[in-house]
This record gives sequence, structure tokens and C-alpha cells, in this order.
Amino acid sequence: MVTFTLNGKTVTSHSPCNMTLLEVLRKEFYLTGVKKGCETGECGACTVLFDGKNVNSCMMLIGEAEGHDVITIEGLAKNGELSAVQRAFAEVGAIQCGYCTPGMILSVEGLLRRNPDPTVEEIKEGIGGNLCRCTGYQQIVEAVQYAVNWRKQHE
Repeated sequence: MVTFTLNGKTVTSHSPCNMTLLEVLRKEFYLTGVKKGCETGECGACTVLFDGKNVNSCMMLIGEAEGHDVITIEGLAKNGELSAVQRAFAEVGAIQCGYCTPGMILSVEGLLRRNPDPTVEEIKEGIGGNLCRCTGYQQIVEAVQYAVNWRKQHE
């Protein structure tokens, strides 16, 4: 058994310890916003926030989550309201096929928690571990800038 905090709630996994965090999130907790991509830590589709830091959940065994805090895309919205980053991605059109979007949004969320006003270069570095085959990244950078400005006005 592995007990950890998942999207603000204490949970216990009964999955075998050789399963990845990605597999457990999808199969045991039905959090399908965490996408299964390359399974080698290269694409970022499975990104979650692990104690506030970006982590590829495909590269972590469930046992490593014991006592830690995990946030998935499903845990970002509060009281039915999208987070600033989620809202920005929708407003700016930084979503096309959507497969990379959850991991990309969590990478941006992690970046903005560490650096609430990043430069364009810092944004590019912050999303560097996430591959997007559709948008060309420009809309994603614009969405991050939109989220930064929105937060300044509303928080």
C-alpha cells in the first residue's frame, strides 16, 4: 500500500509497487488527463506536479509517491473554475489535438509557481520537456504570457 496526496485528497494505492505512477493514476484512480505517450520520459505527456515540481509520471514507480503530493490536470480547477493557465490555453488557442495539453499545462503551472513572471526564454526552457506536434509552440508561449498577465490582474 502507498499513501499519498492526490489532487488535495489523501489516497491509498493498492497497486503493485512495480507499476509506474502513470499507470496507477490512469488505471486505479481513473485520471485519464494524464496521458500515456512515449513511456521513456521524453515527450512530457504524462507530466504531473510532484511536490510542486514537474515530473514525468511514466518514469516514477508508485512506491516513490509514498507521503508526497501529486497534482494532475484534474486537480488544477477549483470550484469548477479553470486555473489561469487552463483558461489562457483555451483563450489563446494553444490547444489543437489536445494530447500534449495536460502535461504542457502542468509544466507551465510548475514554472509559474517557481517564477511568476518568466521571460520568453524562461518560458521556452520551462516547457522544454514537452513535445507538441500541432501548435508550433508560439500559441503556447502566448498562453503563458496571457496567464501571467491574468494572474497579475486577478490574484
